[in-house]
Amino acid sequence: MARILKKGAGWRLGWNPDPTCAFQGLVGADDWAVELTAAEFQDFCRLLVQLSETVESIASELMAEERISIEAESELIWLEIEGFPDSYSLRMLVLNNRNAEGNWSAHIVSELVVIAQSFQKIGEFTI
Repeated sequence: MARILKKGAGWRLGWNPDPTCAFQGLVGADDWAVELTAAEFQDFCRLLVQLSETVESIASELMAEERISIEAESELIWLEIEGFPDSYSLRMLVLNNRNAEGNWSAHIVSELVVIAQSFQKIGEFTI
């Protein structure tokens, strides 16, 4: 399988299927990127989809002007969304001895969620 790089306005997600590479995943924006281990990339995609599903499940209970802030984390990745149920920003911290941080603005996150779901569904990052 060849390397995969999916990108749009303000975001990038990539995967290198070569298991001999220390860093198989890539997350980033137009002006920054962080390489992730396979486990970190899997956690990033899983946690992002989980946050999106959480927002969908509580959206009907919130008032239109009510802001949300929700966190999800593993031992490797910490994610936080902040904003409104239909438009929220995303912040990421890599927790595994590298201290990397990234963020995406609210108008980008919905696309990022769809791409993270596609990586999960087709199993592109099976170790």
